[in-house]
Amino acid sequence: MELIQSVFKGDKVIWMIFLFLCIISLVEVFSAIGTLAYARMNPFEPIIRHGLYLLIGVALVVAFHNFHYKYTALLVFPLLLLSVIMLILTPIIGVRLNEAARWIEIFGIQIQPSELAKLSMVLFSAWFLGRAQGSKEAMDKAFWVVLIVTAALAFLIVFENLSTAILLCLFVFLMMVVAGVDWKKLLILFLLVASAAALLLFLLIKVERLDGVPRWETWHNRLVTEQLDVRDEGFKITDENRQVSHAKIAISEGKFLGVLPGNSSQRDFLPQAYSDFIFAIIIEDLGWLGLFGVPFLYLFLLFRALKIAKRCTKSVPMLLVLGSALIISMQAFVNMAVAVNWFPVTGQPLPLISRGGSSGVITCLYFAIILSVSNFATQKPIPEEENLVSNETEDPDYEQQEEIEAAE
Repeated sequence: MELIQSVFKGDKVIWMIFLFLCIISLVEVFSAIGTLAYARMNPFEPIIRHGLYLLIGVALVVAFHNFHYKYTALLVFPLLLLSVIMLILTPIIGVRLNEAARWIEIFGIQIQPSELAKLSMVLFSAWFLGRAQGSKEAMDKAFWVVLIVTAALAFLIVFENLSTAILLCLFVFLMMVVAGVDWKKLLILFLLVASAAALLLFLLIKVERLDGVPRWETWHNRLVTEQLDVRDEGFKITDENRQVSHAKIAISEGKFLGVLPGNSSQRDFLPQAYSDFIFAIIIEDLGWLGLFGVPFLYLFLLFRALKIAKRCTKSVPMLLVLGSALIISMQAFVNMAVAVNWFPVTGQPLPLISRGGSSGVITCLYFAIILSVSNFATQKPIPEEENLVSNETEDPDYEQQEEIEAAE
C-alpha cells in the first residue's frame, strides 16, 4: 500500500478517473477496431499499438506528476514555437486524409500539431494570465498578448480543422473569464467574435463553394446536409450521411443494457468507429451505462478540478488545473454531441478513449499537470479572507524573484 501511495501521488480521485478512462479505452477500441484488424496480417496489431500508446501515456503521467508544476513555465515558449512551426509545415509536408493535412510524420510517428497547439495555449494562458493577477496594467497587457497569440494559432489551425480552431478560441475566452479579465473587454470581444461567427455561418450555409478556401465545400456540406429520420420510407444512406446514419443505428441498437463489448454490428460500417464516433459504439455496447457513465466521468473530472483549484494557494496553478480539465471536458462533450447528432461532424476524438497516438499522449500530459498541481499547490486551503494575490506575494519563490528583479 505504501509503495502504491509513493508512486501514485496527488489527488486519488483524478487517478481513478484517469484509470477508468484508460480501461474503457482499451475495451471499447478493441470492440470497435474490426475494420482495422481485418486489414492486418496480425489482427491484434491495432490494439497492441493503441495499448502501447496508452502505456506511454501512463508512464508519462507517473513520471511528470512528481515534478513541480512550476517547471511547466520552461515549456511555454518552446512548445508555442514548435506548434507554430509544425502548423506552418503541415499543409506543405503533412499527411493528408479526407481532403485535409492534419498530421506530420516524424520517424514513422504521426503527430497532430493542433493538439500540441492546444497544450501550448493551456500553459501559455495560465502563466500569462496568472502572473498578471493583482495589477490592472499587467492584466491588460496579458489580455492583448494572449488574444494575439490565440488569433495567430487559430488562423494557422482553421484550414486544418475548423472545429479545433473554434474550440481553442472558446477555451481561451473561458480562461480569460476565470482569470478575471475586465468584463468590458470580454463583452466587446464576445460581440465581435459572435458577429464574425454569425457572418461566417451565414456564408457557409448560402455559399456552396468559395475559390481559394480548400475546406469550404466540406464545411458547407456538413451544415446543410438534409436531416432525415432513418425510419422514413425514403431514407437512403449516402456518402454524405453515412457517419451520422450508422451512429444513430448503433445508438438505437444499444437499448437499455447494450449488446456488450465485441458484439457491435455497426463497427464494420461506421467510419472512424474507433475514433471520432467511438461514443456511438460505447452506447451500442454498454447501453445506458455508457450513455450516462462516460459523460459523468468527464463532468466529475471538471468538478474535481474545480475543487482542487479552490485549494490552490496561487493563481497560476489554479489556472493550470482548470485549463487542463476544461480543454479535456470541452473536447469530450463536442465529440459526444457529434455522435448523438446534436452537432455537425467535427473530427474531434474522445479524449483518452478514442484510438490515437499523439492526441492520447497529450491528454495524459493534461492529467499529469492536474496531478502535479494537486500534489504541490494545495498544501493548505485558501483562507476565505485572503485572495490569490496576497497568497502569491507571501510565497518564498515569489519574494526571491522580486528581490532578483529589484537587484537587476
